[in-house]
Amino acid sequence: MAIPKPWWSGHLLFLGILSLTVSVITLLFYALLWKAGDLTELPDLRIGFYNFCLWNESTGRLQCHQFPELEALGVPRAGLALARLGVYGALVLTLFVPLPLLLAQCKGNEGEWQLAVGFLAASTVLLAGGLGLFLSFVWRWLRLTLLGPGFLALATAQALLTLLLVATAAFPQVARRDKSQPESC
Repeated sequence: MAIPKPWWSGHLLFLGILSLTVSVITLLFYALLWKAGDLTELPDLRIGFYNFCLWNESTGRLQCHQFPELEALGVPRAGLALARLGVYGALVLTLFVPLPLLLAQCKGNEGEWQLAVGFLAASTVLLAGGLGLFLSFVWRWLRLTLLGPGFLALATAQALLTLLLVATAAFPQVARRDKSQPESC
């Protein structure tokens, strides 16, 4: 004899997935907009997706570099553009995740749930690719101990995106919904 699940168990799983989604969006907003994409912010070093400032010994202050100086330092323009596209594209795609999740929960449509899984998969790949590409270009000026709260937020968002992708792919809500019940949303 099978033990029936409580009616609220599916709702708790859905609320957990939705709260993880909101957490990822918050972390990405913090790192990419509030911190302006800076991975390290020190008095003598500021490196981010839009800032590349190194300490200049001769002037005794922080000197920010732009292209073509960055290309001379070994940071390719196309590579930096791809890294920016990856991390900021992950933010944009993650913003689209809550709506299909809510529609799938309300209407019981599996296609909408799969759309959310697709957005999460693309966001996970874009964030990992963009962050990895950027770090490969600037690693000679950084050390793990120099990375600041912006990097920590992006790394946490990456871990939560991976967890969220696994959770939404493994536990689709719409498969458990009773189709005979009227829509509740």
